[in-house]
Amino acid sequence: MSLAASRAVLRQSIFAVRRAGVRNASTTASAAGAVKEQASKVQSKASEGLTKVTSSASSAASKVGSAASDAANATSENVGGMVGRAQGLVPQLTYYSRVGLELGKLLVHQRGMAPPSVQTMQQYMQPAINALRHPASLLSRVSSEAANTSPQNLLAQVRGMSSAQWASIGVVAAEVIGFFSVGEIIGRFKLVGYRAKEHGGEH
Repeated sequence: MSLAASRAVLRQSIFAVRRAGVRNASTTASAAGAVKEQASKVQSKASEGLTKVTSSASSAASKVGSAASDAANATSENVGGMVGRAQGLVPQLTYYSRVGLELGKLLVHQRGMAPPSVQTMQQYMQPAINALRHPASLLSRVSSEAANTSPQNLLAQVRGMSSAQWASIGVVAAEVIGFFSVGEIIGRFKLVGYRAKEHGGEH
């Protein structure tokens, strides 16, 4: 092969390599452009999604915050109302407790009540202590007292009571009925008694 022919083949091969390089370069450039375009699309979609998530999260957070503040306001109003009612009851409770204390003092003074002395307490506690120490003696004592509390003995004791004892029983009964009535009035917040049931159709 001559030198001219070899040069021609070399030129053709160089030319073919250049063409292939240009084609590869253009293909690589277009591929890079396509990748950049896809990346920008993905980035824009991601930013849109992030914006939507952020807006929904902020709206949900604002809803939760408003609900929490509403609940706190309602609770503070309820507590404030309860405190106000309690403060309104304090003067009444103070007044009625003082009235009850003065009434109790009058009853104690008029009835001649006094706390028992130490000797009286020992006298009443001694049988209980003896019964705990000797249980057999308790049984014999109970049986003898049961024999003494026959209906005839009880009737004789009632007939033998003095007029002062009867008056004392009457006063105690009146006090019990009075305290029961006052308790009923306070419990129902009414002075009127219970309503009778009406039976319209029943005869």
